[in-house]
Amino acid sequence: EGTGNPNDEAFAEFISVLYSLSYGVKMSPKKNMTPDGYLEYSVYPLEGIWDMTQEARKHFSGTIDKDALVFQLMIRQPEFVSTDFAQMILEHTKKKKPHPLLEKVRFETFTEGSCIQMMHLGSFDNEPESFRIMESFADEMKLHRKSKVHKEIYLSDVRKVSPDKLKTVLRFGVEKAI
Repeated sequence: EGTGNPNDEAFAEFISVLYSLSYGVKMSPKKNMTPDGYLEYSVYPLEGIWDMTQEARKHFSGTIDKDALVFQLMIRQPEFVSTDFAQMILEHTKKKKPHPLLEKVRFETFTEGSCIQMMHLGSFDNEPESFRIMESFADEMKLHRKSKVHKEIYLSDVRKVSPDKLKTVLRFGVEKAI
């Protein structure tokens, strides 16, 4: 979890730490640390849950201050990864590639519940248009967006794909409208 602009170097550090752990899981058989039920797989895409600081929410005028963003980054792990195995990979990674952010890493599961999602094509700066489409769909379905918190799943590597070609799944929780 962190706060700040996703274009800053500090944000890239969070991503680097998560990928070092995810590739540690993937490559574990080569280190004789194969978990029960291991199957060959591709590392899942980076995901992020996004919100704004309480102060930014109070003064929100429609324009997002990226420095006031709050994020929780994650990479899904295969079903065969247990809490104990995840802890073992974390401890191994701390020894091989020490980094202060490893102290903030958690392995957890959660249920998102009912959601609306959409494939957003293009720059992250153009996401508000996709959210308007999603909110309109929610209205048509007599659903209500639970909060401004949303999830993004990054299907493109921002280092290799031009902003107009980025593919990002946008998702937010909904409930029946009253």
